[in-house]
Amino acid sequence: MSPVVELRNVRAGYRDRLVLDGVSLTVSAGEWLAVIGPNGAGKSTLVKAMLGLTRLGGEVLIRGRDRRTLPAREAARIIGYAPQQPAIPGGLTVTDYVLLGRTPHLGLLARERSADQRVVADVLRRLDLDKLAARRLGTLSGGERQRAVLARALAQQADVLLLDEPTTGLDLGHAQALLDLVDRLRREDGTTVVSTLHDLTLAGQYADRVLLLDGGDTVAAGPPEEVLTPELLARHYDADVEVVTVAGRQVVIPVRTNGR
Repeated sequence: MSPVVELRNVRAGYRDRLVLDGVSLTVSAGEWLAVIGPNGAGKSTLVKAMLGLTRLGGEVLIRGRDRRTLPAREAARIIGYAPQQPAIPGGLTVTDYVLLGRTPHLGLLARERSADQRVVADVLRRLDLDKLAARRLGTLSGGERQRAVLARALAQQADVLLLDEPTTGLDLGHAQALLDLVDRLRREDGTTVVSTLHDLTLAGQYADRVLLLDGGDTVAAGPPEEVLTPELLARHYDADVEVVTVAGRQVVIPVRTNGR
């Protein structure tokens, strides 16, 4: 079976600045790949390359097809995207904004159906946004807006979810609820997930595989227990950490290096 997402020697950047230099990877159906790395490593650029928003060379294949050849509506049915810093139309209500995620499933000039409304209501409930459904986006807190952006992506019911720092601005409970929902979709519906994550413990808790970028290059890739090691994290994050296993998953603990 061919991979759902495949990158072959992808080079990407902005204007005259190269950010990714020859990254190759594959993501299988139903897999969760967490992309980690220090600031400036190229994590968000990698996601944008998958979307076709930036690329200087190489190939990005979605279900074996060149990303550049996919018509926009078909691509939107296959790939859902939640950016780290989205443009938010403050005048829309939460419900109307999340309903935009159903657009790829509607015919030309068609209005949403009751089935679309049910999908949106379910996502709002699961992300603890149902009580905010009638609120305008401009009145929400940063964390509430972030959940609305993720709700729109989830309402899309795409085969592949690209999530750029999905837990930014969320408290612990809402971050856990969000990732649990994504994990449920992955397990029940076979959704493929690629997410960038600053929180290494969350990467260890949820991902099947971890890709560590540094300086635009892949420096490690594999199961969390092989990538989230004190040696690799010290080398590429310049951090002193301990890694412990809890219920079979990796937890990364910063260790205080002064004042002992």
